[in-house]
Amino acid sequence: MKKWILTVAVLMMVALAAAACGTSSNGGNGGNSGKSGNGSAGSATAEATAGQEGDNKGGEEAVKDYKGLKLVLGVQGSGGLWGKAREEKWFEDEFGKLGVTIEWAEFQSGPPMTEAMASGKLDFAGLGNLPVVAAQAAGIPFRIISEALDGKNNVAIIVPPDSEAASISDLKGKKVTVTTGSNAFNFLHRGLKEAGLSSSDIETINLQPNESQPAFEGGNVDAWATWEPYITLEILTGKGKVLADGSDLGILSHSFYIVREKIAADYPELVTLYLSVLEKARLWEENNYEEAVKRYAGERGVPEAVIQGILTNSRQTNIPVSEATAAELQKTADFQFEIKTIRKEIKVADIIDNQFIDAALAAAQP
Repeated sequence: MKKWILTVAVLMMVALAAAACGTSSNGGNGGNSGKSGNGSAGSATAEATAGQEGDNKGGEEAVKDYKGLKLVLGVQGSGGLWGKAREEKWFEDEFGKLGVTIEWAEFQSGPPMTEAMASGKLDFAGLGNLPVVAAQAAGIPFRIISEALDGKNNVAIIVPPDSEAASISDLKGKKVTVTTGSNAFNFLHRGLKEAGLSSSDIETINLQPNESQPAFEGGNVDAWATWEPYITLEILTGKGKVLADGSDLGILSHSFYIVREKIAADYPELVTLYLSVLEKARLWEENNYEEAVKRYAGERGVPEAVIQGILTNSRQTNIPVSEATAAELQKTADFQFEIKTIRKEIKVADIIDNQFIDAALAAAQP
């Protein structure tokens, strides 16, 4: 089993060294690691009494005082991998060694997360591609710090089991529920374009997942563009079937971990620590698969086969953002500008910063 546990001192040395270098292996377009936090909006949740102790006498490094520092970690829903991490207090324990307090915030989807980050009420989050693009276009200051999902099967358009729809083109004139601003929204509309349709060819019903699910199961809509775990929950409980997913259309819906810009600028070592603890959680799931399946099935009250399907379609990653992934994200940005979902053109490479995940994974080597 790959060792992940490191001393905080070693982790800090690697993180600070990466930050000092001022380079990044992001999406292939040069570095973003030297970005400043001057563009941060609102007062920081992590702004308290953090300062510097010592004056570098004798060439010693100044040590940060994190007393009073609070970081808010955002998650979508409860339970699962994040539920395990919260129960074990992995984040609280590691950050607590430095005097940093951890607070959790739950969300239904990505757009509310970026809104919270814009107002300084959220520091870290994991979310899909379109919320990331929309947030960058809106000028919200943040950085992408690692890839969370490969995007092949974690988003799909599903229809009832008895639906006669055989392709996306068959959705013309139908009611489709989707969460506006989500990765499923992007997937739906890019899929419509591939099928020669436009958004006006369907009736879009904007609902959050907890509203879409009863609407879909109750027969009030003809299709649902959504993501895991909802896809597998509907399929394996016999309430739906996949009309199209990323593998079918070649439209990938990557997910990412992001950090508020001010945290990245002021506390780069804590960003690396966040990713290191996240890697611990990910490795727990990978190395204790059967236990994880039983746990998650018990949480949701569903058969273990449902959880196995969810994990197959949306297995967590925690890796640098590759050039290919960055290129796919840019396609999303360009398309959303084309259909006027975002108001300006953006370069996603500007917010991709791999220095933190590079440092975390390097420090985790045995």
